[in-house]
Amino acid sequence: MTTVNEAFERLADRAKDAEERAAAARAKAKADLEKDVAAAATDAQETAKKLRQTADIKKGKVSVWWDNAQRTWNEHVAAIRADIESRRAEHDVDRARKRADTAEDDALFAIDYAYAAIEEAEYAALDAALARMKAEEMAATAS
Repeated sequence: MTTVNEAFERLADRAKDAEERAAAARAKAKADLEKDVAAAATDAQETAKKLRQTADIKKGKVSVWWDNAQRTWNEHVAAIRADIESRRAEHDVDRARKRADTAEDDALFAIDYAYAAIEEAEYAALDAALARMKAEEMAATAS
């Protein structure tokens, strides 16, 4: 079973990988970057699928709020992917530049969203540790 610390380490490693790939993106050839985009999309879809499966398995063990958040996230991701695919067809230079600006703004917002999610994860982890501590104290005094 994964511990909270192990999960945070995995998250930090993944964030570092994303940072390095984003930094290297501008130096890549278009064809290579297109492959990276496709691979990132596939990876994200697989991770979302695993998250859905985990939410289904742990239903009743995690708060209803997290189940709702996961479902909302899936809807959000599907809408974003549909919008991205529809905008890829644009050929007008001004539209292409606007799409690039919007894509960069979307990336920055997604990073901010992830940052907020990390803060929520920290709060949840600390709250879990406190709940465990209280439960152990109650068990010790009940003995």
